Amino acid sequence: MPLNRILFSIFLILSFSTFAQNDLDQRKIYKTQKIENQPEIDGVLDDQVWQNIDVADNFVMVEPGDGDPIPESHRTTARILYDDEAIYVAAVMLESNPERTMRQFTQRDNINQSEFFLMDINTYDDGENQTRFIVTSAGTQADARMTGNNEDYAYNVVWESAVTNDENGWYVEMKIPYSALRFPEKSNQLWGIQFAREITHLNSTYVWNYVNKSVGQMSQYTGLLKGISNIDPPVRLSLYPFTQMSVDRFDGNADFNFNAGMDLKYGINDSFTLDMTLVPDFGQTAYDEIELNLGPFEQVFGENRAFFTEGTELFNKGDLFYSRRVGSTPIGFNAVQTNALENEEIIENPDKTDLLNALKISGRTDRGLGIGFFNAITNKQEAVFRDTLTGNIRREISESVANYNILVLDQRFNKNSSITLINTNVTRDGNFRDGNVTGFLFDIYNKANSFNFEGQAKMSNVNLPGQNKTGFASSLSVERTKGNIRYEIGNEFANETYDINDLGVNFTNNYNNFNWGASYQIFEPKRNYNTYRIGLYGQHLRRYRPDVPVNTGVGGDFFAMTRKRFAFGGGMNINSKFRDYFEPRAENTYIEYKPFGSVNAFVSTDYRKTFAYDIRVYFEEYHKSSQSDFNLNIEPRYRFSDKFNMIYEFEYSYQKERPSYVTRTRDQIIFGLRDQKSIENSLEGSYNFSTKQGLNLSFRHFWSVAGFADNGYTELLGQGQLRPVNYDVSEGRDPDANFNIWNLDLSYRWQFAPGSEAVLLYRNSIFNEDDLSYLGFNESLDNLFAQPARHNLSLRIVYYIDYNRVRNLLQG
Repeated sequence: MPLNRILFSIFLILSFSTFAQNDLDQRKIYKTQKIENQPEIDGVLDDQVWQNIDVADNFVMVEPGDGDPIPESHRTTARILYDDEAIYVAAVMLESNPERTMRQFTQRDNINQSEFFLMDINTYDDGENQTRFIVTSAGTQADARMTGNNEDYAYNVVWESAVTNDENGWYVEMKIPYSALRFPEKSNQLWGIQFAREITHLNSTYVWNYVNKSVGQMSQYTGLLKGISNIDPPVRLSLYPFTQMSVDRFDGNADFNFNAGMDLKYGINDSFTLDMTLVPDFGQTAYDEIELNLGPFEQVFGENRAFFTEGTELFNKGDLFYSRRVGSTPIGFNAVQTNALENEEIIENPDKTDLLNALKISGRTDRGLGIGFFNAITNKQEAVFRDTLTGNIRREISESVANYNILVLDQRFNKNSSITLINTNVTRDGNFRDGNVTGFLFDIYNKANSFNFEGQAKMSNVNLPGQNKTGFASSLSVERTKGNIRYEIGNEFANETYDINDLGVNFTNNYNNFNWGASYQIFEPKRNYNTYRIGLYGQHLRRYRPDVPVNTGVGGDFFAMTRKRFAFGGGMNINSKFRDYFEPRAENTYIEYKPFGSVNAFVSTDYRKTFAYDIRVYFEEYHKSSQSDFNLNIEPRYRFSDKFNMIYEFEYSYQKERPSYVTRTRDQIIFGLRDQKSIENSLEGSYNFSTKQGLNLSFRHFWSVAGFADNGYTELLGQGQLRPVNYDVSEGRDPDANFNIWNLDLSYRWQFAPGSEAVLLYRNSIFNEDDLSYLGFNESLDNLFAQPARHNLSLRIVYYIDYNRVRNLLQG
């Protein structure tokens, strides 16, 4: 089976690699000019250099309509100039009712409900991998790396912008230095470029170069920027030294910490950039949304460290990179708990590894070859034991020095297709496991952009002490990507030894799954709707070895948005019985759940209004069983002013009488009927004095209680069946749980210079977990507040140093 897949993949590549670039009708061209004197970036377009040059105009609608010309009352124009240091952009947004222009003060990369002007630059004109620059009507900057339709706002570069407004509309000036871009090393540059204007109060978006939403992706519809030639870009070297001071107080003990380090960006050449972090400190990253986890898999968290989120699109190919592995819990952390000798106690067992340094090199050649290299090194961690009789200290290594590497080669062609080769590996000193994974990926469109063929073949190799384990996984899908009616079919496969968990994350293996889907959607407003979509889907899940069915299900979903920006939708599905091979925590063993069905629905009101809300509801029920699952999410938001905004979220979930794993004895796997109730309250608020400084509040309280029925314990038999059994919950064997966690962050952020900022953060956290499942919400909250709270106050200052500015100052 794997050989057939590889041969078929090669056949597809040979078949489609000769397709020509998609012919985009009437692609607009802008011819820029070189200047000697830079315009002042103040938002006032009175500099002489902006006169008598080409104008990009005749914008057309992309949302909600399709190609309608922009009204003369809202005419939008843009101009571009360049020199050896940067490109310069000026834009005019006319507005017949300027008092209706929505201006909300926000911090960087947070557009919210402000209107904005957007420019996309694709320096390789390859239909993908472009950089997006946004300036809102209030002056907020946002920038992102675009890969297809995916926006990565963790990407941050230093550039300048300014906004002004008057009775005729509003105006933008931008300066984008070449240090913020990567482009091929050649005398004449041909860049893809797109301008867009979001008119929020009219619920419409206009673009300069027409976009056919029914075919391909928006990144394939850029215009062409000509005229940039013989530029001599400066050395791309930026330093971000930082210092951080913090005071941490917990349970009567106080610690003072001081740390300093530096991030570095260096342009190796015009196309490739080196990013490095030296002596990193992630003390001010956002807290993880931890929950009570009683399932067989680890909880996965989002990445909050900027170094691991910025410019990582190449390294995320194939989903082989889970960045939280770097600096995660030591691989021997759990084993330490059972390694204490007689009369020994554990006095230290670190729950995370320390990152010593990390670097990444990435870029793309003028022939479309993307190259990425990532490396990180974490320090050795040791657990410390003390003999309670003699006082002797013993140390045991829980994680050795570890080296994490990724190498990616990604060839783009035809402005919409790619072939990728990626390798990840982790090596550890000493008697620990090493991991190595190689993936071959293709993502190919036909000439008409009407069909997409996507596939992956991945091989894992894990070296354990005295054992070598090799695994294989693959996927293949074919999708119709043009027109109102679309459909797809796919297959995913993994053998029983596939394992990428040294640097990636995969919960399951040993599967052979099939899926299909079909949908109908509109791309232009019809009657009362700006858009709507109706979809049908199905799946058939199988075990690879032995070849047995796991589950079969079918369902449908619906989404719609009215002309007044009221969105609603929902879905339902019906499933056959489900064989769960992972809940029992034993090899080749499963529990069989009864057939089940589910329904869900949501509504979302117009965010432009002062008050708006989202409501989501989900219900799941099992056939001829009392087992069920219910979830309700309510999220109101209120905009007090253009500077003050708050969002509250309430979520309630209740899982009733689910047969769940309890424990495993020498010859039995014990299950029990579990009820689990969870309540989560969170609050996000911001008050922005300007677009450069503001206060931010982030609060979350999560409570979850799980209780097992006294007479509901069973023994798992063959064929996934359960048989009642007597199970003694005394002497510390009670599986009930009461989980409570509280986090509060209050920060003041000040961007005191381009690329430089100071952040003052107060953090408060409390945690409690016990087996008192009979307690209600109020009693559990009282128990939580009886625990010692952790208070942390920290100040972090980052200063941006540009090599060229320093050199010019010294020369001056």
